[in-house]
Amino acid sequence: MSSMETEKGAVPTPQAPPVAPTDNKYGVVDVILRVLLLAASIASVVLMVTSKQTEIIVSPFGSRPNAAKFQNSPAFIYLVAALSVAGLYSIITALVSLSYMRKPIVPPKLFWILLIHDVLLLGIVAAATGTAGGVGYIGLKGNTHVRWGKICNVYDKFCRHVGASIIVSLFAAAVLVLLVFVNANSLYRRIPKY
Repeated sequence: MSSMETEKGAVPTPQAPPVAPTDNKYGVVDVILRVLLLAASIASVVLMVTSKQTEIIVSPFGSRPNAAKFQNSPAFIYLVAALSVAGLYSIITALVSLSYMRKPIVPPKLFWILLIHDVLLLGIVAAATGTAGGVGYIGLKGNTHVRWGKICNVYDKFCRHVGASIIVSLFAAAVLVLLVFVNANSLYRRIPKY
């Protein structure tokens, strides 16, 4: 049998699309961003949890000490919970990224999984940051239309801690946006070009 006959009679078998080799610069950037996410999450949680201040409040019925703490606001509790989840998630995904950096071939499914979870966590962290920011703004400026008084003129240390925590959590959300871009770009580069 000649080689010409085999080529004419052979039925082409479908082959799986090629998997691109690992690009280490994306892996390194991914791990660095995940470590930054961990640091920002921890810093923001510590700032929020340590935001406590007690002041003497004078009223017509007498004076009494009154404490402002993050547990008094569901929005601040939500921020602490969301950033705690983000910190745990960053540890797990950094370890996954490190383990795949050593392999010559990374399955595209991993990038899809990371991308979907990064987007989901971005939504959670952004929502928590926005909610806490809204409550913090009311504490800072008050709302005369509904007669909510501002409290930051009395609880200044508490408000500084809350404000710093919100700014750091905004940085964590920006890191998550960068992670989404890195993983989407890395996944795009693995699409076979015809």
